[in-house]
Amino acid sequence: MSHLIESVVVEIDAPAAFVWSVLLDYPNYPQWNPYTLAVSTTLAVDSPIDLTLPKPDGSEGTWVSREYIRVVDPPRLLRYDTGDTFPGLLGTRDQVITPLGEERCSYRTFETFTGKYADAVFAAQGEYVKNGFDSVAQALRARVISLRATTRPV
Repeated sequence: MSHLIESVVVEIDAPAAFVWSVLLDYPNYPQWNPYTLAVSTTLAVDSPIDLTLPKPDGSEGTWVSREYIRVVDPPRLLRYDTGDTFPGLLGTRDQVITPLGEERCSYRTFETFTGKYADAVFAAQGEYVKNGFDSVAQALRARVISLRATTRPV
């Protein structure tokens, strides 16, 4: 079975390359990202990416999801997946920036769960992932707008 979880699509008044730079500015995630609290990666294809996330049940603390970088295509696509971390489940996440002109783009993220345990993971964590993805999209837009306001000449 396969399940797709998609974020809202946000339009951002900034060039795709600028949004990409904010998306990959992992040291500053604690300042703005409510879902992915920290990231550790080299961004080399097939290397690990460790994502620190709030616990799905809403309790105190965090957990780390180790995934693997598959595609880095600036400024349009970042893809990673769970590899063989969870036998019987593959989660593949895409973060997509689509240029809508020189000074405008859109952002969306989605994950496809496949494998023997996809139904169970979707049932248990689908809402958590959807809410997290939506919060990232909205927060990314707000962060970009804030940074652009402070870097543009008056």
